[in-house]
Amino acid sequence: MPEIRFWQGNTAVAMGAIAAGCRFFGGYPITPSSEIAEIMAVELPKVGGKFIQMEDEIGSIAAVIGASIAGYKAMTATSGPGFSLKQENIGFAYMTEVPIVVVNVMRGGPSTGLPTKVSQQDVMQARWGTHGDHETIALAPASVQECYELTIDAFNLSERFRQPVILLSDEVVGHMREKVVIPEGESIPIVNRKKPKVKPEDYIPYKPDPEDDIPPMASFGDGYRWHVTGLTHNEWGFPTNDPDVTESKIWRLVRKVDRFKGEIVKCDTYETQDADMIVVAYGSVSRTALSAVREARSKGLKVGFFRPITLWPFPVDELKVLLDGVKAVLVPELNCGQMVLEVQRAVEGRAKVFGKGLVNGDLFRPSEIFEFIKEVA
Repeated sequence: MPEIRFWQGNTAVAMGAIAAGCRFFGGYPITPSSEIAEIMAVELPKVGGKFIQMEDEIGSIAAVIGASIAGYKAMTATSGPGFSLKQENIGFAYMTEVPIVVVNVMRGGPSTGLPTKVSQQDVMQARWGTHGDHETIALAPASVQECYELTIDAFNLSERFRQPVILLSDEVVGHMREKVVIPEGESIPIVNRKKPKVKPEDYIPYKPDPEDDIPPMASFGDGYRWHVTGLTHNEWGFPTNDPDVTESKIWRLVRKVDRFKGEIVKCDTYETQDADMIVVAYGSVSRTALSAVREARSKGLKVGFFRPITLWPFPVDELKVLLDGVKAVLVPELNCGQMVLEVQRAVEGRAKVFGKGLVNGDLFRPSEIFEFIKEVA
């Protein structure tokens, strides 16, 4: 039978990670994500896992990458300043195609900013924080239940596509407490990385399978030889400046995700079938926005609601199909206007796009978004 728990969002992330098979956590305390590390320190040893607090955020993600190369499902958790420090090694994991999960419980910035207050200011950092070209997979939970479920999804996507996956929570979602339904263990879908089927002497570590552009991944210690470098490398893993090899490698990093966007992207909608206005919101703001949309509906306004659960890749096609008859798209978010730019790109001028930013550390009230709706209407 399913189990019922009353958990904090950060607790649900930690327990979702363990359910997904995470057996290594490397971290460094930072508000408002510290509960994730604290819970992993207690719970991981119970299932044979390893927890380590490193000297800083850079060391923690380096340890996570090393653990994954050794065969563990591995995760780190942080907030804005720590996420900034991790970016170089996140790029290393993209280039070396090492599956890891990075949780960012967003708070206000720049710099130390607002350590204990909510924000959505890391949306674009999640997409473009590290240098170079790659595709990003980032998920944004809006409830404690989703903290549990999307953490499992993050591990599954990371293992399948051999790359970092980012869980973009925020201070409100991370610290709220709600009922969580935990399904029976065997009913939870779990994805494990693709292992080589050839003998060690025949293994080419970065030779992709044509059906998915993803190479099988051997673990260090399994008897397979594998050279790991952040330099652009050939299929053997050795550095190269060959233009053709470089071109092929970088495009494959993008293509291996692009090909499967339809399977990756998740979104949620409400009352969009007859809407002439759509409110787009994600994370904690989506809860407030949905309340405002329901209030607008009760007043006779034809307002719909669209929530990207997968922030990256952004659900462009899923939003486009809702735009017939829509005159305005509203984007409230806890930043100065980040995702509104992606919404504008997706809408392609078919409707007017209006952004509303809030950066004082508080949540929008439903009445504020309702007023926003009335102003545009």
